[in-house]
Amino acid sequence: MVKTLTIPMVAIVGRPNVGKSTLFNRLIGERKAIEEKMPGVTRDRIHGRATWLGTEFFVIDTGGITFSETMELERLVQNQALLAMEEANVIVFLTDGREGLTALDEEIAMLLHRQGRPVILAANKTEGKMVGLEDFYRLGFGEPIPVSAAHGLNIGDFLDRVVSFFPAREKRPETAMETIRIAVVGRPNVGKSSFINALLGEDRNIVSTIPGTTRDAVDITLVQDEKAFTFVDTAGIRRKSRVREDVEYYSVLRALKAIDNADIALLLLEATEGVTEQDQKIAGYIQDSGRAVIIALNKWDLFKGAGRENAAVTQVDNVRENLKFFNYAPVVFTSIHEPRRLKRLFSLFGVVYGEYTRRISTPLLNHLLSDALSMNPLPTSGKRKARIYYWTQPAVKPPTFILFANDPKSIHFSYLRYLENRLREAFGFQGSPLRLTVRGRSKKGAKGS
Repeated sequence: MVKTLTIPMVAIVGRPNVGKSTLFNRLIGERKAIEEKMPGVTRDRIHGRATWLGTEFFVIDTGGITFSETMELERLVQNQALLAMEEANVIVFLTDGREGLTALDEEIAMLLHRQGRPVILAANKTEGKMVGLEDFYRLGFGEPIPVSAAHGLNIGDFLDRVVSFFPAREKRPETAMETIRIAVVGRPNVGKSSFINALLGEDRNIVSTIPGTTRDAVDITLVQDEKAFTFVDTAGIRRKSRVREDVEYYSVLRALKAIDNADIALLLLEATEGVTEQDQKIAGYIQDSGRAVIIALNKWDLFKGAGRENAAVTQVDNVRENLKFFNYAPVVFTSIHEPRRLKRLFSLFGVVYGEYTRRISTPLLNHLLSDALSMNPLPTSGKRKARIYYWTQPAVKPPTFILFANDPKSIHFSYLRYLENRLREAFGFQGSPLRLTVRGRSKKGAKGS
């Protein structure tokens, strides 16, 4: 049974370019939503956590509502805003205090009256010259609250009003559920949004055949089998030469940041195409970030008939050949049309996270080291014989090991690779990178791999 977490939610809605993303960023305390003067930048629902006077809640930023049916993308943006309203405990209807009331504001007000949710009317951009706010009473939501998202004006009073509408919450047990963060990354149009929608069983992210539809990183948290998972649907990462708009450039940065903030990077590849040059670049960034990784060959349903088994072998060989540095990463086949494959992923997420956070005791490590040294002694370097005295694991995420030696410079990277392979043979570490560092007893002259 899949269910979303039940922290109160606040949706920010309104017409384009009234400052919804600026208010969103103000509330969560970071620049997560892209802020541009160009209308229509925010497309998907962007989630973030906020806290006011000890009360934690989710904030949802939405795309500007235009009621235009002439373009598919505008229609999808409006649908996403409607979904946000349905999810929210409180809706913030943001208007522009400088421009005053518009006909589009009145249309949106009629839509909100049909939602049956508490609505707080806020007039933004009131730090300077503004028109009278009397006209906003016509929208039927009482007195508008003047705010300035950019300068923080009156945000405290605004938040007091917001949290007053939250339902009373029962106290939870002190043992908080650990959340596994998974960044879903890949080239544009490999099916990332469709993949997450299939996992959730609902149209949670915009799915479109237009490459680059997802611009922001979108966090979606759910509970499956008593474990919490947060999925981050990211913008497709393109080659730098193809990133022409400033807003798309920021989207790439957010996708890379999503990898940095994740526990596991789920790299989606196009099953029918194999590994491309751009896939290799994305994989290289995941490796540099030190995150655990799962490789998914998506749209596997396109392979049919008796040749499917041979195709699977060919595709795995292609991945292993072109992503040799990910020889420890599990490779799975996924399709939104084959739910059983997707369901099995949750078990794999748990296994890989367990390996990513695994600790090995120092006695076990040194027993392994002794065995490894006896089977493959350190080569002699010059007059001084290299020695490794012991090693220990000081950290996880990723598992990190420090070897103490008499001469760190004499330990070649190929021998560190040998020790890493022995670690994996003995303890697994499926899907997790390992970090090995050599230090002298005086903690000078460190050398790593």
